[in-house]
Amino acid sequence: MSQRIVIGLSAVVAAVSGGEARVLTVRPAGQAAALPFGPFDPVADRTFEIALRTFVSAQTGFDPGYVEQLYTFGDKGRDAPLAAVDGSAAARVISVGYLGLTARADTTALEGASWSAFNSFFPWEDWREGRPSVLAGIEAALRAWAGPSQARLARVRLLFALDEAPWNEERALERYELLYEAGLAPEAARDRGETPDPAVARLGLALGEPMISDHRRILATALSRLRGKLKYRPVIFEMMPEAFTLSALQRAVEAVAGVALHKQNFRRALERSGLVEGLGRLDQDTGGRPAELFRFRREALSARPASGLTLPLLRD
Repeated sequence: MSQRIVIGLSAVVAAVSGGEARVLTVRPAGQAAALPFGPFDPVADRTFEIALRTFVSAQTGFDPGYVEQLYTFGDKGRDAPLAAVDGSAAARVISVGYLGLTARADTTALEGASWSAFNSFFPWEDWREGRPSVLAGIEAALRAWAGPSQARLARVRLLFALDEAPWNEERALERYELLYEAGLAPEAARDRGETPDPAVARLGLALGEPMISDHRRILATALSRLRGKLKYRPVIFEMMPEAFTLSALQRAVEAVAGVALHKQNFRRALERSGLVEGLGRLDQDTGGRPAELFRFRREALSARPASGLTLPLLRD
């Protein structure tokens, strides 16, 4: 017996505001946070992207700027409990995720829409001030889950930088998936129809804010993709205003990557890249000594293949 297929569209629209990387979220009545999402109508919708932009605008009052296709999510059971996609009852839901970047984390016009910090969903991902304190409880829970299994313990050590293993900021998706597999992500008990483990419940916000359906997995996928792209494409400038200081640019990169950068080495690498140029005027609103304003040399993209930014870690 064949099963009907419904194609859903989900949007991760990211910005940097107030020193934090943020994502545009909606909160359906009585539910956890969600990404803007909805069904694709093959008759009425000419393209996925046009349909996606319509959903985002209708649900949040925000018009996204740069968007690119992120990933297609089609695992069986991925929509449990069923995301409220119109007409999806008794259907297999395939979701096409998009990543959007904007320099405008504007106040949203519609009730229930807001700009939520990535770190509210993944608090263990913020290493800008060193190892996050929330990892203490997570580490203990993961070691208990690993038990005598050396294979499990090796994964825990590698992904969560235990026992002096290095931290790899790009593996955000793998970390979330490990927490889900270990039953630590709040969505795990929900999707399995189980009562949350009291030991897990005691970790509370250390495990991050849950989202409906598999939206937190989609969000983790976007975070991993964005962190990786920082290094080979100049995507960070899609999240910057037309004029910015180098300090503001560094803070934006750090907010997305979740790590602290070495200021002098970052600026030397930026100078070698040729991606920015000074505007010959100062920013008077820095709260201290005025700093020079710069712009992104977008024309460099047509002159040669443009790489991303070198991320010289402060700890190095």
